[in-house]
Amino acid sequence: MSAAISPLRRPAVVAALAASAVAVVGALETDIGAWYYALHKPAWQPPDWLFGPAWTVIFALTAIAGATYWPRDRDRRARWITLGAFAINGALNILWSLLFFRLHRPDWALYEVGWLWLSVLVVLARVRRASGIAAWLLSPYLAWVAFAALLNLTIVRLNGPFG
Repeated sequence: MSAAISPLRRPAVVAALAASAVAVVGALETDIGAWYYALHKPAWQPPDWLFGPAWTVIFALTAIAGATYWPRDRDRRARWITLGAFAINGALNILWSLLFFRLHRPDWALYEVGWLWLSVLVVLARVRRASGIAAWLLSPYLAWVAFAALLNLTIVRLNGPFG
């Protein structure tokens, strides 16, 4: 039995590894400490324990969407453009955590979250070309980032100015 990954499983393995890498680096940038707990937050904010499971589901759905999309798009160039869109989205996801939690700049994160949301929309539109299922799998991510943007805006309004 060969140790090599079959071509049919390769997209799933790559998607899972990429989503896991973004999740791990983002988690490392998420410093929930005294600064975070001192922030005024809206009453409608979900409990802190919910964010980890929510992001885990979102990253899993994103990996499944990528693995579902990849073999269905026969246009090699389009697949690589979509892969680039996924990579940009991953970088923006990590950047948001860095700005908000590590640098303690929810105001900067608020500007960045718009780009993050747009990047999710671009990825969703790219994968929809070849797989409606993959696009639906990304819908919770788009909704969650919209919710996070509203939460981010509220936190800035309740606590600003920063820096």
